[in-house]
Formats: sequence, structure tokens, C-alpha cells
Amino acid sequence: MATVSTRRDLAVKVALLIAVAGFLAAFLWNADQEPPVAGRPMPDFTLPAQGGGNVSLDDYKGKILVLNFWATWCGPCVDEVPSLDQFARTFQGKGVEVLAVSVDDDDKAYNDFLKAHPVSMHLARDRDKRTSINYGTFKYPETYIAGRDGRLLRKIVGPADWMDDRVVGQFQEWIKEGK
Repeated sequence: MATVSTRRDLAVKVALLIAVAGFLAAFLWNADQEPPVAGRPMPDFTLPAQGGGNVSLDDYKGKILVLNFWATWCGPCVDEVPSLDQFARTFQGKGVEVLAVSVDDDDKAYNDFLKAHPVSMHLARDRDKRTSINYGTFKYPETYIAGRDGRLLRKIVGPADWMDDRVVGQFQEWIKEGK
């Protein structure tokens, strides 16, 4: 008898877990936007920018945008920050902009990180992770590269060495092509 009861309890728990997961997915997902697909326009967003005001995709029209989702609690993200910031400085004024979007919800951890690791790239916050979820982000860091027309050129899952000759060369090529 204990086995039937245990199986029934397990089935109820599994059904409840599936229902909760479905509710959370429906609650968090913005049905008006689809994750970006190569060659298609990237979803618009409005996020609070570091230093005040807001930043949106429209702010980067006419430039190649490197949109990076990261967090201070993500080891690979932290390791990637110096390379990404150096990349931003290298391409400054050349039609390429980097926007690093933190998904941290801990303000103190975020601010302490920036004090210890000052960066020159553009920063924004996505505390509720709504934008990263709308973009289909599932692993941090994750980067979306938009062309001058706002269409997705490439998505990079995981950390990258932004100063690698192949990466730098690809961006130089995109600049020449007017991407």
C-alpha cells in the first residue's frame, strides 16, 4: 500500500512542478517578442543605463552593437569583462558599440564589482531579466551582435576572447562591408 501512495504523491508533485514551470514561463515570457534570429531585426528593449537615463536598441542604429548579458556571480562573465572592455576601447569611434547588460539583482555586488573593475564600455541593468529572457538567453555570458540595421549578425553563447585576431578581423570586415 505504501508504494501506491508514494507513487501517487510523486505524480502529484511532478504535475504541480510542471504547472508551476508553465505558469512561470508564461509570466516571464513576453509573447509580443521572439528571440532574435540571424538576419532578422533584434527585439527592442529599454533598460536603465549606468549613470542614469535609459538605453534602447534604437540608440545604436547605424552602428554595430555588441549586446552582452552578464552577471557578477558568473565566473566566465567576470573573466570575459577585461577582454570585452578592451574590445570596446579598440573599436571606439569606429562604428562599433558595446553594451554590457548586467542581470544582477544585488545592487551592492554589482556596484562593488564596478568599483573594483572600472570599465569604459556602456553599461545597463536587467534586474528582472525580462530583456535577457525575451532574447532567449539561457547561459551567461551570452552576446548578440546587431548590424547597423538592427538585424542579428551573430549570437555567441558563453565567454569569448574579444581581442582574438579572428574576432577583431571579423568586426573589421563588417565595418568595411557596412554591416
